[in-house]
Amino acid sequence: MGFLTARLLGQKIWYHSKELISYFANMKVRIIPALEDNYMYLLIDEKTNQAAAVDPVEPDKIIAATKEENVNLTTVFTTHHHWDHAGGNKDLVSRVKGLDVYAGDDRIDGMTKKVNHGQSFNFGSLTVQCLSTPCHTSGHICYFVEGGETPVVFTGDTLFLSGCGKFFEGTAEQMHRALVDILGALPADTKVYCGHEYSVGSLTYSAFVDPENQTLQNKLKWAKQQRQNGLPTIPSTIGEELLYNPFMRVNDLTIQKRCGTKNGIETMGFLRNEKNTFKPKV
Repeated sequence: MGFLTARLLGQKIWYHSKELISYFANMKVRIIPALEDNYMYLLIDEKTNQAAAVDPVEPDKIIAATKEENVNLTTVFTTHHHWDHAGGNKDLVSRVKGLDVYAGDDRIDGMTKKVNHGQSFNFGSLTVQCLSTPCHTSGHICYFVEGGETPVVFTGDTLFLSGCGKFFEGTAEQMHRALVDILGALPADTKVYCGHEYSVGSLTYSAFVDPENQTLQNKLKWAKQQRQNGLPTIPSTIGEELLYNPFMRVNDLTIQKRCGTKNGIETMGFLRNEKNTFKPKV
C-alpha cells in the first residue's frame, strides 16, 4: 500500500504521546504531540528537503524537529482558526522568515496564502489539494497530499479516528458533505492525520452505536493498548474509517435504523448530538 514503516523517536514522552515518524516513498510525516491532546505534524519532502508544519501551536517543538531532521522549514498548513491549532503561527513566522502560510480563514494569524476548495499547489515535489470542510469552523481546510506513493490527508478537527468535530460554526448537512462527499471519496489507502488524540473515546462511542462491528471492537482494543504504551493511535486510513466510523457511515441503513432517522443528514445530526452528551459505562 506504500506505507513503509514508523520509527519511535527515543523513549521520551512529550506531553500525551511519544513522537513517531511515518515513512513513505519520497516523503515522511513526523507526528509531534502538543498541549493536552493535540497533534502537530512535520511533513517532509525528501526530494527537496523542504518541510511543512501542520497546525504548529508549539513552535519550539517544530523548530527543534526541523533541526533534528536537518530540513528547511518553508511552509505552514493551518486547518482552522482555533487557538490550539493556529495559536503558534504568529510566533513561528516571527522566528522563521519567509514562511508560506496556507489557510482558508481571515481569522488566522500569519496567513500569506488564502486557499479555497479544490485549489492545488506544489510543495517541493509533492502536490497539495485544499479541501474546504466547513462545519467545525466556517473556514476549515483539510490538506490532501500526493506524490509520496501513498497519499495522506491532514484533517484537523473535521475527521478524527472514528469521530468528527463538533458543529461549532456549521450544520449536519455541511459535515455530511465534508465526511461523505469529500473525504469519503478520497482513495481508500489515504493515511488520515487528525488534530487530536481522541481515538479511545471516539471508538468507545462508535461501539455503543454499532456493537456488533468486530472491526471496530478490534480497533478499540488496539487503540487502548497504544495509549497504555504512550503511543499515538494515528494514522488511520479512509478505507478503515468507512468500516468503523459511524459519522462516515450515516448513509448506511443499519446506522439510520439504529438512530431512527430517515437520511444521512438527519443521522449525522443525531449522532453528533448524542455524542456530545455520551458517557460510557464504567
